[in-house]
Parts: sequence; C-alpha cells; structure tokens
Amino acid sequence: MQIPGEWHRELHDIGRVILAYLFSLPIGWQREEEAHSVGVRTFPLVAMASCGYVLLAMPGEQSFDAQSRIIQGMVAGMGFIGAGAIMRAGSRVHGTAAAASIWNMGVLGASIAQDRFVLAAVLAIVNFVGLRYLLPIKKRIDRRDETEERKE
Repeated sequence: MQIPGEWHRELHDIGRVILAYLFSLPIGWQREEEAHSVGVRTFPLVAMASCGYVLLAMPGEQSFDAQSRIIQGMVAGMGFIGAGAIMRAGSRVHGTAAAASIWNMGVLGASIAQDRFVLAAVLAIVNFVGLRYLLPIKKRIDRRDETEERKE
C-alpha cells in the first residue's frame, strides 16, 4: 500500500514530534526525581512545541523571512518560559539550570524538526549529564559558599 504524498509528510512530522518527546523525556524525568519545579511534563512539551514551530517554518511552506520570524518567536518564548523557572531567595538565585535546560529543549526540538538527529542527541546527552552528574559538585560549592558567608 502506497501512502499518499500529503500523509507521508504528516507521518514524517508526527515522527519528529514523538522523537523530540523521547529525546527530552529522560532530562525531564531526572529533574522530577530531584524534586525540581520543572520536569517530566515541561521539558517534553517544550521540545515538542519547538519541533512543531520549526516544522511549520520549513522551507517551501514559508518565505525565508517568515521562517526567521517563527524561529525568533520560538527562541523568545523559550526565554520567557525559562525566566519563569528562575527564583530569587535572598542573595541566592535558583532555577538558572532549569531555564538553560528549557532553552536547550527548544534547540533540541528545532534540531529534530530539521533532521539534525546527531545534534539533538548531543544536546540531550550533555544536558542530562550536566544536570545529573554536576549536581553534587554544585552542592559542594554551595555548601562552601554558605560556610564562607557565615564566617563574614
């Protein structure tokens, strides 16, 4: 059975959106395990939405200027969502890793939309490793800083 041309494109797009979900899910899951406010729901949704926006902006469908505006809007939106994850408590700022990761999910989704799977995989792996394995180092630095602040 031959799939008509229009359905072929639709299945391609659906596959890309699912792949964006799958690439981002482990990162969101890890954040959820660490009891962070953004996690298993937010990260995949951001990656899928970014993928969808870039798929809408693909060549042939839009002019180059329209593609650029769609991607610029998506990038601004990622910044807005990320800013919502940043909180200040006294002299400390929390949530910057979540904000950066949200922004990264936008690039991950966009990469998948453009069939740049190796780039998407690298973004996902480095993001996961950074959040998971650099956390103990960050906690150690934070404890040291707290000790130094008490001394002053």
